[in-house]
Amino acid sequence: MPKKRESRGRRKGDKGKSKLIQCDNCGRLVPEDKAICVTRDYTPVDPQLAEELTKKGAIIPRYPVTKCYCISCAIHFGLVKIRAEDSRKPRTNLF
Repeated sequence: MPKKRESRGRRKGDKGKSKLIQCDNCGRLVPEDKAICVTRDYTPVDPQLAEELTKKGAIIPRYPVTKCYCISCAIHFGLVKIRAEDSRKPRTNLF
């Protein structure tokens, strides 16, 4: 069977099986190397209040939060774009 991508949609290389993690949105079990992980800064302070406090010289703590999503949730949230039809690999064997 022909493969669609050289990496088979993963970034594990030749290391065998990788552990499963849960999608932070839907809970689906996804291989760790196939999941789309996004790191964003989280601050517990309200943005308007944080802006006022930084003007006064206060230091607002920011914590990095990493969330991992399955492919379908990453597409839903706009983290991964669907390729245009002309940029996809051409299908040669159509029944």
